[in-house]
Amino acid sequence: MGKLGKKARKFAQKHLQSVLKKRRQFKSIRDKRKRPSRDGEETAEDHVRTMTDQSTERNAEGVFPNGAVRETSLDNLFSEDDNDSIDGAPDSDGFLSEDLNCPYIADSENEIYSEGKSDGSAILGQNREIHLELIKQKRKLDRLRKKDPKFSKFLETHIADLERFRGEETPYSDDEGVTSDQSKPTMVEGLSLQDGKVLSSSTIDAWCQLVVEQQSMSVLPNLLNGFRAACHFGTDESDTMSYRRIQNKEAFCKILMFVLREADGIFRKLLGVSSCKKDTILELKNTSKWKIVRPLIKSYLRSTLYLLNQVTDHHILDFTLSRLRASVIFFAAFPSLLRRLVKVAVHLWVAGGETLSVSSFFIIQDMAVQLKAECLDTCLVKSYKAFIANCKFVDPKNLRHIQFLGDSITELYSLDIQKSYPKALVSIQQLASILKQALQTKKKETLKRIYNWQYTNCIDLWVKFISVNIKDHDLQPLLYLVIQIINGVAHLFPGPRYLPLRLKCIQMLNQLSSSSGVFIPIASLVLSSLEYKESSKAGARPGRALKFSTVLKVPKQLLKSRDFQEECVLSVIELLSAHFAQWSYHISFPELATIPLICLRNFHEKLTVETLKRPVKRLIDQVQQNVELVQKKREDVAFSPKDHASVDAFLQLEKSGKNAPFTQYYASILQKSISRNMVMNEKISVLGKKRSRKRRRPFNDQAKDSGAEGTNVLEKIMANSIANGKSRSKNKQRKKQRN
Repeated sequence: MGKLGKKARKFAQKHLQSVLKKRRQFKSIRDKRKRPSRDGEETAEDHVRTMTDQSTERNAEGVFPNGAVRETSLDNLFSEDDNDSIDGAPDSDGFLSEDLNCPYIADSENEIYSEGKSDGSAILGQNREIHLELIKQKRKLDRLRKKDPKFSKFLETHIADLERFRGEETPYSDDEGVTSDQSKPTMVEGLSLQDGKVLSSSTIDAWCQLVVEQQSMSVLPNLLNGFRAACHFGTDESDTMSYRRIQNKEAFCKILMFVLREADGIFRKLLGVSSCKKDTILELKNTSKWKIVRPLIKSYLRSTLYLLNQVTDHHILDFTLSRLRASVIFFAAFPSLLRRLVKVAVHLWVAGGETLSVSSFFIIQDMAVQLKAECLDTCLVKSYKAFIANCKFVDPKNLRHIQFLGDSITELYSLDIQKSYPKALVSIQQLASILKQALQTKKKETLKRIYNWQYTNCIDLWVKFISVNIKDHDLQPLLYLVIQIINGVAHLFPGPRYLPLRLKCIQMLNQLSSSSGVFIPIASLVLSSLEYKESSKAGARPGRALKFSTVLKVPKQLLKSRDFQEECVLSVIELLSAHFAQWSYHISFPELATIPLICLRNFHEKLTVETLKRPVKRLIDQVQQNVELVQKKREDVAFSPKDHASVDAFLQLEKSGKNAPFTQYYASILQKSISRNMVMNEKISVLGKKRSRKRRRPFNDQAKDSGAEGTNVLEKIMANSIANGKSRSKNKQRKKQRN
């Protein structure tokens, strides 16, 4: 029997019983491997352990048995359920039962007509109350039907009675008594929109006066319903769900401003508390006061959250957040609304302007402090994920904003080190795994995941976190892991094009060394940045303004430019000065500065640019002067190097006085760096304006210029042709004369 053909083999693999049986066996084995733990959830400790320990499916180098590298991504960290929808059905549709005796003052004939049409008789008001009550009862019955199947069967036996009371519509007739379908009002769950009242500015003034001056709380539900209508104003839901209509802009502004300003104080008066805490709110849950005030608070919070999701004006958002911040403690009673507030606040913190970002962070911080048990972990995870998603690109415009986001997360994670430490460890280990893959493969795709702003900003974030908290907490494991990551990144890209990235790494190492007091040898990294031939050449051309704080990789055409060479040398001097300034009072400073002095002298001899030779020479002189000072003081001591207490106390009086020559020199270096950055920012802004002007140049002017150039060319061609014609005619005449 011959071999099967290609189509026959494919058919056999798909349909033969033996093949299907083997597939079922392999599938069952795979499902057993992926079976979750007993509890069904992975704890934080288990997650950290799985990140640190070796996996059974890969070897120690982070490679799978088949040789493929395990892919990791910063965006996939802290995967969680982002479902922020409200748990279960709401208690109501957002509207409160109102007092029918509240005054409605008409400012126009249209409002008088609507009031006469809606409140012309007491029967319509009673029908509206009945419809609202039926809506609430219907939703309660739906929830009970889902929970209890027996109750569902009971409802089926009485379904005829329920259908009779559900959504009855009264036919409307015109003036002649003829019923018409076109004259029927639109029904929203049994309530007609034509019954909705128009809220004028006079009506809102009367309500506000009753609430503030006469302490009439019966008007408050009407006011909150009007506030909800104002928050939904201009949206699709405003036409289909609103029981109130806002007459004009003045009424819209009045009701928003009054409720946002006074709601928190009114709720506290009703509850009888001045300064609410989380325990106070939880204790009030079982009281009669809370049962009365709870729907009012929930309506206010829901409407305000909806307003934050709809409004785009920064001033309105800033004011709303500042007022909602006073009522953060009330969110402890509404977990679903709390999750929505965290989501909205984090989005505005990342995407807003300066004042809006600050206001959003304040409310995030208040939630993390006041509602620590329910909200701290959510705030930590969502803020870090938002930072990762929005730090992928850095330019002079958003540099300050990204620095603000990093400082904010550092402050947020510093609130509770015990809870934030596991998350910081998992994040730093993920950075280490990405670097490990790049060192093993050294492929272009893996290297791109290192020299990008997302990876660099994440390292910088944890450097800030460690620097702020290492003196008060035990963060040594994080410190040494971050130092290894930074050293790996600095040595992974040795070329001159990656000089800004290496200088950024050296700056982070300086920051860690200064905050922790641990000596980190960075002199070799700094001096290696000067070991390429373009840095010592003279006659370089002035290139485009380049700021190292906003780039990671230098374009090839700028490597030989004068601005790049100056920025390179001055940055090296600044970083070396910071390193020497930290250890300038240490007893081992002469040994620390020996090799760097030799390298600096060799570099100074090769330099031919006079403007760069002077600052290098000054650094050499200042370091040499400090070496002689420490050696002179060291000759007078009588303790041995093993006496650590005496070694630590060496030159402490001079260090506290800050009058040493090298300290003053470092202060001048910092001042020059600030002024240099200001000049660089001005150059970049001027270049940006010039480019924008070129882009905005009108097309007509370009057409005129091109047309003028075209006419000039045509005139030259015509002149040349005429001259050529004349010369040809002269030649012909000469030939005729000769003949």
